[in-house]
Amino acid sequence: MTAGIHSIQLRVRYAETDQMGIAHHSHYVVWCEDARTAFMRDSGISYRDLEAQGLLLAVTEVSVRYRSPACYDDVLRVDCWVRERNRRKIVFGYAVYRAGKTQCLATAQTSLMALDSKHGLSSIPPEVLSHLEPTVDPVRL
Repeated sequence: MTAGIHSIQLRVRYAETDQMGIAHHSHYVVWCEDARTAFMRDSGISYRDLEAQGLLLAVTEVSVRYRSPACYDDVLRVDCWVRERNRRKIVFGYAVYRAGKTQCLATAQTSLMALDSKHGLSSIPPEVLSHLEPTVDPVRL
């Protein structure tokens, strides 16, 4: 694994597939969220703690490019990294692979905006940003 890239593994559950045993497109967004949450936690940042301090990180944009299907019972690796960040926004990149394989099944990106507890624009504290250094994209999104 490359520095700045965090990975999780998961198994495609039957409930996440369609009648043909192929993972439904909507689940990729959930898998990316799982990877992003683990990335933040392992970087020393807890969403729960941020929210308790009045800082919300709201998803404002999601894009997914599907390249090849994931199927029932596949073990997947979801890589997550910070693409860019500033005092108001963090952009994460993602790549989904079958575990142990090099073929990329999907790539994705999410943008998160800093909001205060009343859902007004806010800023991400420097001590949080210091844990979220941008990484060069390991794959073409």
